[in-house]
Amino acid sequence: MAANNIGGTKAKIKNIGTYVGLTLVFLLYMFPFIFILINSFKTKKEIIKTPLKLISDVGLNFDNFIKAYEKMDFTKAFTNSMFVTISSTVIVITLAAMTAYYFVRINNKIAKVFFALMVASMIIPFQAIMIPLVSIYGAKLGMLNSRVTLIFMHVGFSISMSVFIFHGFIKSNIPIALEEAAYIDGCTRTKTFFKIIFPLLKPTTATLVILNVLAFWNDFLLPSLVLTKEKLLTLPLSTYKFYGTYSADLGTIMAALVLTVAPVLVLYVFLQKYIISGVVSGAVKS
Repeated sequence: MAANNIGGTKAKIKNIGTYVGLTLVFLLYMFPFIFILINSFKTKKEIIKTPLKLISDVGLNFDNFIKAYEKMDFTKAFTNSMFVTISSTVIVITLAAMTAYYFVRINNKIAKVFFALMVASMIIPFQAIMIPLVSIYGAKLGMLNSRVTLIFMHVGFSISMSVFIFHGFIKSNIPIALEEAAYIDGCTRTKTFFKIIFPLLKPTTATLVILNVLAFWNDFLLPSLVLTKEKLLTLPLSTYKFYGTYSADLGTIMAALVLTVAPVLVLYVFLQKYIISGVVSGAVKS
């Protein structure tokens, strides 16, 4: 009996230690966002004086959000970000799923070579090719300052990873018997893919939607190279307006960052259950 109590006590202590450790890691990971959030309601003077204070002495101040909304032209920048992000994500998901399905089912030497090339391209850093890229599309082709060009580049840089993930899921989780049954019923290959295969990719699709939306929405470097006109700026580029040569309006910057991140957080809340199911379905085989 005493041995059982000792074992139970050790288990409880171990669980408490685990929870405390996880809580500390979570707070450490979330600290930058929490820091930005609490300081978005303060003036610049209060941020410099008491940056870690949860609420300032005068309470919550929403002036920073009003100034940020107006100065960054939030509606226009939000529209640009939405257009670029949604268009890029839809194109990447559609093309990547179709390409991965083709590679898995055809599985000939040519398909293997192209798949290997796509996987190999994932290790090429963007910084290594950004100068030649801008030089070609800007000086040679005159295609900069276009949201279509930015979408095209986003698709090119992101599709390899999506193909790789879709390829693994289709190969290990989608039996070919489903397609054979559809062919017997008179479905074409295209109809079989969109009616049978693509709906089964929902967990993986949700995961890739989150990954690509985060990448496209938060990207600063590539849009800064492609877009320079005021009317085309995305939200991350618009926040740069608050940085002066010798000083910066810290409170307004914090508010602008919160406005920029908020839509992605809302999307994650709606899709998190699909991400969890995607991880589970990928880990458990029938």
